[in-house]
Amino acid sequence: MRILGIDPGLRTTGFGVVDVDGPRLRYVASGTVRTTHLATSALPDRLKVLYDGLREVVARYEPQQAAIEIVFVNVNPQATLLLGQARGCCMTALVSCDLPVHEYTALQVKKAVAGHGRAAKAQIQEMVKRLLDLPGLPGQDAADALGVAITGAHAGLAVQRLAALGQAPRKSGAAYRGGRRRTETG
Repeated sequence: MRILGIDPGLRTTGFGVVDVDGPRLRYVASGTVRTTHLATSALPDRLKVLYDGLREVVARYEPQQAAIEIVFVNVNPQATLLLGQARGCCMTALVSCDLPVHEYTALQVKKAVAGHGRAAKAQIQEMVKRLLDLPGLPGQDAADALGVAITGAHAGLAVQRLAALGQAPRKSGAAYRGGRRRTETG
């Protein structure tokens, strides 16, 4: 299974690709899609760069699923809205490539990678380096994206183990392949 992890951002979106074979993880690629060459007022152009960039990553590395970090409200509401638009653009790019998309919070990523939810960025970078046996530290955005991919791999392994035990996993988050559904109660 090949998983693409995404750390969304309007200026810099990180991506990380890992192969999963049971409990083994293998680094495939990582990097960033940057919009810093465009004016901050050019929001549609920046979103197009993110969209096209992620579609290019999917075409090049051919993942079977994607994982993206859930963004929470920051102190600055305007920055939060812009980040939300970037995240939506990233999700749209992934879904337009027919990838199932799973979402994870920063807390879930930190726990999966570093073992606790208060891990600093440097700790995430170091643990990603160790878990994937990398020769050096990845950049912060790429490390975060690899951490999201690792979280997706661990969650998938847990679901497989539950299925082997005959237990159905509890639904959490959303997979956007089929879309959200609203049910009416009578």
